[in-house]
Amino acid sequence: MPTTATTPEAFLAALRNPASAPPPEAWPVWLWSVATALHEQLPPDTRDVWAARLHGVLSEGPDTSTLRTVHTWHTDTILPLLAETAHDGDTTVFTPLRALHREAAQGRTADQDTWRTALTPVLLCLYDAAYDRTSAYAEAHAGARDYALANGFAATEADAYGHEYAQLSSDANARSCAEAHAEAVGGALARAYATDGCEAYADTFPDAQLRAVVRALRERGEQAPAAHLAEGLLTALTSAEPPTR
Repeated sequence: MPTTATTPEAFLAALRNPASAPPPEAWPVWLWSVATALHEQLPPDTRDVWAARLHGVLSEGPDTSTLRTVHTWHTDTILPLLAETAHDGDTTVFTPLRALHREAAQGRTADQDTWRTALTPVLLCLYDAAYDRTSAYAEAHAGARDYALANGFAATEADAYGHEYAQLSSDANARSCAEAHAEAVGGALARAYATDGCEAYADTFPDAQLRAVVRALRERGEQAPAAHLAEGLLTALTSAEPPTR
């Protein structure tokens, strides 16, 4: 059965104004959240074209009653892109989670503890990469430099003090931010994946996670992260493997 009976015009209007329009018929909430976030993140000259393609895919009636699309999307698109953000090129932390998603896409999901173990290092990497170090560093440097100047430091000394403080504080804040987010979302994601629960996954705010992925990729120089993620979602909707259990 088609996932949506909404006309293309109504569908696009709903994507443009997600707060004032209900999700289209038979959409799982997580998919609506992700679709509206992707539409928001895409360049203005391409977002509506993508929305029309998404409407067409959904009209074909892909199975969205499980999280197989999510697992396929992470396996084939999200995790390979995130691996490019790894410090020192060490992508090994992504391997166990990608393997779990691949198995889950085939209907063989792991237990909650296994998911949590694999998720934690990836979430730490994601939110560390998504942290806005440039703005945090500039703000910390300016504040510390001004403090030093007000306390009798010469200009060059104050500037050096500002840089030292900014380096220490921005790194520490990035770590704290990553740890807080990994702790907040890790358990909920593990439960959703272990139970194959669409509603449980929606409760993990997948739209916020998507925005973090986009920020992380942009911080590492990815030129069109939203476009890659949006294309990957379309592919996942049409190619998610049926369960083999």
